[in-house]
Amino acid sequence: MAVATNRGQAHERLALLLAGGGSRCRRWVAEAGADQPLFDRLLARGVPPALVRSARPLITAEVPGVLDRVERAGWRWIVPADDEFPDLLAATADPPLGLFVRGRLESGRRVTVVGSRRATAYGRQVARLLAEALARAGVVVVSGMARGVDAAAHEGAVACTGETWAVWGTGPDRVYPPEHRRLAEDIAGHGALLTEYPPGTPPRKHHFPERNRLLAGVADAVVVVEAAARSGALVTARLAVDEGREVFAVPGSIFSDLSIGPNTLLRLGARPLLNPNDVLQLLEIPSRPAAEQPVVGGDALRRLLKAGETVTADELAARADRPVAEVLQQLLQWELEGLVRRQPDGRYSLVRGIHLAGG
Repeated sequence: MAVATNRGQAHERLALLLAGGGSRCRRWVAEAGADQPLFDRLLARGVPPALVRSARPLITAEVPGVLDRVERAGWRWIVPADDEFPDLLAATADPPLGLFVRGRLESGRRVTVVGSRRATAYGRQVARLLAEALARAGVVVVSGMARGVDAAAHEGAVACTGETWAVWGTGPDRVYPPEHRRLAEDIAGHGALLTEYPPGTPPRKHHFPERNRLLAGVADAVVVVEAAARSGALVTARLAVDEGREVFAVPGSIFSDLSIGPNTLLRLGARPLLNPNDVLQLLEIPSRPAAEQPVVGGDALRRLLKAGETVTADELAARADRPVAEVLQQLLQWELEGLVRRQPDGRYSLVRGIHLAGG
């Protein structure tokens, strides 16, 4: 398709978005085909003429101004006919009319990592380490830039200079939550910011569940780290199943409300994620050695963690004379491997019958 045709279609789609085109409009556009100009195709299929009448004048009255404003802010508007539009997303049951994008959209495998905004320290650590391992293996880490698990996943990818995409539920000029403005800049420098909502769109409650279909549709697999019984992360998982994506869940304590979501998904057939390699192997992506090796000398910690005792990460760090963050990373690695168990009070113990030999 010629670039001029793409641009004409892009302007028509943006005009429909600015006219308030929602889910029904997206469905009509997806069903319209590509034989003639979009507005003509919609009218030929019996779409209410009022929608086209309201959108058509916006092509000259508003579209150029919107494009100029977003481009000056470093964003661009792309549609499914464009080469850089994510192919997996274009093939979903409910693709967006288009996307405002800031940053680069590299091709390759993508994994969405989602979970609770009220994540525990454990949940944030799991999300961060998982994202680091995926990013080091060349996988794009996708999330929604919310507080909690989302932010930790983005931070993990950025920390190892990997690629990460943030899918927003607001317009391109509305960073939400506002305290993630610096994180948004980091993400734009290590991947991309994406939104289907036009400039000026504030955070609205119903936009975030709607946005979740993009989180599910843009990726090859979805991982749920922590989630309550009624959670947007579970909506994303359900949408991922509908689109034929693989869904992973991180098993959690039966005493934690934030483990209800992942544990329920596991009962319903989701794949358990016990190690980042679980995802990489499914996607047939070789892991990088750096992603598999703990950052703390495991031998030293093995000698300090004794059978039958429970210790905090702080206590173990003091024994090893190592930073707490590094010790937490080693403990998490062992927990994912089933060697240690995190107690409800945050203390750690060896799994019964397991000996961390070799130290």
